[in-house]
Amino acid sequence: MTYCVGMVLDKGLVLMSDTRTNSGVDNISVFRKMFTWSKPGERIISMMTAGNLATTQAVISKLEERTKTPAERNNSLMELPTMFQVAAETGALLRETVKETQESNGARGRGRFTASIILAGQIKGMEPRLFLIYPEGNFIEASFDTPFFQIGETKYGRPIIIRGYDRQMSFEDAVKLLMVSFDSTLKANLSVGLPLDLLVIERDTFERTHEKRIEHTDPYFDAISSSWSDALRNAFHSLPDYSFYQPSETT
Repeated sequence: MTYCVGMVLDKGLVLMSDTRTNSGVDNISVFRKMFTWSKPGERIISMMTAGNLATTQAVISKLEERTKTPAERNNSLMELPTMFQVAAETGALLRETVKETQESNGARGRGRFTASIILAGQIKGMEPRLFLIYPEGNFIEASFDTPFFQIGETKYGRPIIIRGYDRQMSFEDAVKLLMVSFDSTLKANLSVGLPLDLLVIERDTFERTHEKRIEHTDPYFDAISSSWSDALRNAFHSLPDYSFYQPSETT
């Protein structure tokens, strides 16, 4: 499994993904799930993937080829004029790849080999945009009502984002919020694991404002994890006590 989050702020975009693909006490693999392309001063595009690894790697490889092959410039990530068209092209490629893989596996492929993608980026002269692309190739865009997307193992880390998100928050606070969300997910599900990949894209810079791989020994993530656990325990003990007995009525 996996866990990826893309978030829209007034200041730009913040993305975070884990790197675990297989879980088990003796079978844990690490693969990057965040991929970024940029043209300095003109555009930056990033994707995070979840689902069948063969499918997602095939989609990313095909997109990479299109950025390098002159014959494909008309549908290259570096040439498409809007992020909407980038989302449409990526969705079509994902749908095509899922279909090809399922058909090549016959009856065993039905309902399998699916994947989803979070697409984020900005093209010069336009707003930063965030999309969620489904296995069928269709997609939705983030809005003021839905300012972040999650894919993979979403349920454990979602409550903290809903409670803590503020569109006007700083990049630093957004990263802190995502770290708490990922820590909650890591604690609850072994299919999500470190290292984590972090990317911050500031509005109108068209470059990686901040990029980091958060390893098992990262001191800040360790501090966030332990401090959040302490804060939850303290909050729990500060709640009103529950009693089996109702206070006696006075007359």
